[in-house]
Amino acid sequence: MTTPSPTADTGAELLPIATPARTRAALRTLIRPDRGLALTGIGILVAATAVGLLVQPLLGRIVDIVADGRPAGDLTLPVVLLVAVAVVQGLTTTLGLTRIARLGETVLARLRERFVERALNLPADRLERAGAGDLTARVTGDVARVAEAVRSALPEMARSVLAILLTLGALALLDVRFLLAALLAVPVQLLTARWYVRRALTLYADQRVANGAQQQQLLETIGGAVTVRGHRLEEQHTERSAGRSRKAVDLTMRSVNLVLGFYGRLHIAEYIGLAAVLIAGFWLVHDGAVSIGTATAAALYFHSLFGPVNAALVLLDDAQSAAAGLARLVGVTDLAEQPEPAAGKPEAGKPEAGKAAPASVPRQRIASPEAAVTVHAVSHAYGPGRPVLHEVSLTLEPGEHVALVGTSGAGKSTLARIVAGVQQPTSGTVTAPAGTGEHPVVLVTQEVHVFTGTLAEDLRLARPDATDADLRTALSTVHALDWAEALPDGLATVVGEGGHRLDPARAQQLALARLVLADPALAVLDEATAEAGSAGARVLERSAEAALAGRTALVVAHRLTQAVAADRVVVLEAGRVVESGPHDELRDADGPYAALWRAWSGSRTAAPHP
Repeated sequence: MTTPSPTADTGAELLPIATPARTRAALRTLIRPDRGLALTGIGILVAATAVGLLVQPLLGRIVDIVADGRPAGDLTLPVVLLVAVAVVQGLTTTLGLTRIARLGETVLARLRERFVERALNLPADRLERAGAGDLTARVTGDVARVAEAVRSALPEMARSVLAILLTLGALALLDVRFLLAALLAVPVQLLTARWYVRRALTLYADQRVANGAQQQQLLETIGGAVTVRGHRLEEQHTERSAGRSRKAVDLTMRSVNLVLGFYGRLHIAEYIGLAAVLIAGFWLVHDGAVSIGTATAAALYFHSLFGPVNAALVLLDDAQSAAAGLARLVGVTDLAEQPEPAAGKPEAGKPEAGKAAPASVPRQRIASPEAAVTVHAVSHAYGPGRPVLHEVSLTLEPGEHVALVGTSGAGKSTLARIVAGVQQPTSGTVTAPAGTGEHPVVLVTQEVHVFTGTLAEDLRLARPDATDADLRTALSTVHALDWAEALPDGLATVVGEGGHRLDPARAQQLALARLVLADPALAVLDEATAEAGSAGARVLERSAEAALAGRTALVVAHRLTQAVAADRVVVLEAGRVVESGPHDELRDADGPYAALWRAWSGSRTAAPHP
């Protein structure tokens, strides 16, 4: 389960954070496939640590030989054994840490893949409510924290815990009174750990939220720089950024002070334990219960505990930081794993008439012989009191091209995302084609991303097994083959960030070519030609028309020439369907569509004054 979504000072409803119990359960699930690797690595580290514990008694043996005045030749065997112990411990430690590190990297890779997969499937309105900064902070800062812990803290923690347990056992074998003396440091260490953990987890969680709010403000300021300057809001945005940065810095300094106090308490525990072991050794040697060499070995054993004990406790800092980051990542994966009712079965918790649904209603992917797409009584709201769609019903016949038109804010894009399956409706159902291919439904929007890599790799995102001939056919279909082959290296030209820049019209043609390669039964275009200027709009409309040939299509029309070419036009107003029919019929009906057509066609034909 997850905790309720916290709210940053941005007013955004942040993505949820998993509870500690849910985080531990998720971690066990991630590790389960590699249990053999984990057990082998831990077993090798146990052997390495056990071998290393022979150093102290061997040094104690040397002390006894010297104290008894024995011949120098008696030192040969202990010295040779010390060298052998060093070699064996070094080899086994390296092997064990390598296996533990491999386990950590494998688990980390699995976590990243699951996070990205779930994040890509989150409803668009949920991401909008959270803001880009929260998700960005999780996919960058939180993943980095977990990765750092996996690569450094996990192997060191495993070795430290084993060293502590086996060393305490070795002290007991020498004399149980040495163990009792060493344990005097434990209460101080436990209190220190408890004091730290109770403060650290909340502090690090608050720090992550503050970093997310800081990133959100920076994204808004930089992304809207033109608007900010146009309205002379530079000072306000600078102050907001500074305020959120100050909050993040304040939380960072609090964490630094917490760590300094943590270290100071650990040093006190060290002095208490070492003094107790030395005093115990003095009295035991004085009473003849142990030799000087044994007392020396006991002191060395406790001194050797400084490293692993302090490392284990200090690693609580990394562990708490990583745990906070992991909880935020698991919160996202759980959010996207909400159970969906089976198709055709009653939906649990379905709201009464007139009330908002507690959870989004999943679409049904059912092959329908009667219609390609059926939208039945679909409503949607981006939060309480923010309805966008009201009881919308719509049917697309197989092979039919339907243009969706309306004024800004009418709900066109929301309906398009719901039909495409990207957005879940608050209530109502959508029956979409099951299809025979991997992508039964494909959505193309005006916000097209050109992925970094060769042009061929970018195209193969839609169909990895496509041949070069398939790629050229798809480009030719959308009238993009000429410019693609004219690139410096043709299909092998690197595009995207750091590569050859594609203008908006060509980037959109690339997206339409991917649609052709995916060959969906249903294509949804959400203002897919809006990014092109007047010169490129007609080219893109021809490209879109060619890409949609032979398939069912829902087109959110940015330019009403797309409505003219459609089989049917559906007009939305304030989230409701107010008209539906062919272009000519609606144009002559003198209704909402006719008004839109007059306004649009008049702006196209009006000639500017010289």
